[in-house]
Amino acid sequence: MRRSLGSGSAGPIKGLVAAWENRRVTSVLTVISGLPATGKSTVASAVAQHTATPYLRVDRIEQAIVAWSSIVHPVGPVGYAVAHQIAAEQLGIGLDVIVECVNPVAVTRDGWMGTATAAGAAVVEVELLCSDPAVHRRRVETRPSDVEGLDKPTWQEVLNREYETWS
Repeated sequence: MRRSLGSGSAGPIKGLVAAWENRRVTSVLTVISGLPATGKSTVASAVAQHTATPYLRVDRIEQAIVAWSSIVHPVGPVGYAVAHQIAAEQLGIGLDVIVECVNPVAVTRDGWMGTATAAGAAVVEVELLCSDPAVHRRRVETRPSDVEGLDKPTWQEVLNREYETWS
């Protein structure tokens, strides 16, 4: 089976597609990260649909934990822990996986590398940014929640969120 991200693909993505097609890697973990309202879910779901790849969204996992347990927001690392376990299982059976999460600090980012490495998979890390603060604020303040029961953060909460610069 061959998959392509389209003729417009360039650089590292093209190389990863070629590696997958030539079986130099068994699977690829793609981690799409960034602050709330930067387009992570939109990009992740579009790529997942285009490539027919399993897609894990940490927001949905965290909200399911809250809905089905006595745990309340913020749930801490538990949502990420569940996502890592599910991703590891899927990678271990040779499936590619797309994960979408804020991934705010280096330690959370490093964890995905560990999950991919343990499964013998390649990893692609993508940080989405909204370079215009006015547009970003508008997106934060006007977007509806598409996760039932999940309250979206306010602009002030986005600004106050711990978020380490990517290296």
